[in-house]
Amino acid sequence: MLEGDTMSMRKTLPLLALLVAASVSSAMAQDKTFELKLSHWVPASHPLQKALEDWGAAVEKASGGTIKYKVFPAQQLGKAFDHYDMARDGIADIAYVNPGYQPGRFPIIGAGELPFLMSDAKGGSMALDDWYRKYAEKEMKDVKFCLAFIHAPSSFHSRTKKIVVPDDIRGMKIRPADATIANFVTQLGGTNVQSSAPEVRDIIERGVADAVTFPWGSLVLFGIDKVTKYHMDAPLYVTTFVFVMNKDKYNQMSERQKKAIDDNCNTEAAGRVGEPWGRFEDAGLDKVKAESGQQVYELTLEQTALWKKASEPLVKTWADGVRKTGTDPDAAMSELRAALVKYNALTQ
Repeated sequence: MLEGDTMSMRKTLPLLALLVAASVSSAMAQDKTFELKLSHWVPASHPLQKALEDWGAAVEKASGGTIKYKVFPAQQLGKAFDHYDMARDGIADIAYVNPGYQPGRFPIIGAGELPFLMSDAKGGSMALDDWYRKYAEKEMKDVKFCLAFIHAPSSFHSRTKKIVVPDDIRGMKIRPADATIANFVTQLGGTNVQSSAPEVRDIIERGVADAVTFPWGSLVLFGIDKVTKYHMDAPLYVTTFVFVMNKDKYNQMSERQKKAIDDNCNTEAAGRVGEPWGRFEDAGLDKVKAESGQQVYELTLEQTALWKKASEPLVKTWADGVRKTGTDPDAAMSELRAALVKYNALTQ
């Protein structure tokens, strides 16, 4: 190459870069600007608030500022139980959903709620999301599925007595975290008291419920530690959650904007949501232990075996529900376990 050609190329390359940047900026400038309503039902002080803010900020940056967002916490746009339908109907653009709040509606993802299955919030979130993506198309077809995640494993917190073995549930009034735990309580001779998370302290304080299944950090955040005394320290269950999006809003976007959404609706993003929330919940255990008058206790190997044995019928109930959707529950469970092994989050 001649020296003159080299000098010419040195001048041309920066010009090409500027032209490409200008072209991209121009294309983004032509994109319609959207402001997404991101809705959840826990307090703004909950780590989910920051998770949604971080999610929105990542989408805004990836879209070149053409997708903006506002987070609406604490049931401002609607009740906790209604969030899936709120996303479907456009009341919210992105909604935080607990599928287990509506028993029977989302049977496949209910696998994640089965006892003694998941051991870790980040790995469990990534495994759940990775596994559920192909099933979400069938089970949550009214919305655009974004991601799935879990909170850290937790267990029972009681106002009236220590819950040590499954027989202790008999005659108790329990507020369950999800549909699977509700079935478990019924199977063990207890009575379910339905309420959303923000209402739990009140129903326990008034004696409407004797106990609750709840993660540790949120127990403190919602003030439920003030009305409970006995706390089982065991990885009994996790709750599954999803972010879902209004389909019409997504379909109105340009291809570049859709990519900005899609790049933040994946398994890696699920881990980014699950990990900090998991740390927050895990930290609550030491907070409860440090409070005077609280009894935090672990299970023996024999007691754990009793709980695992008692929970076996829940797998059959889950499988029966899944089979009605035309899905093979044995294959689905094998796939979920494989995903949990992949992400190092299967309970031993």
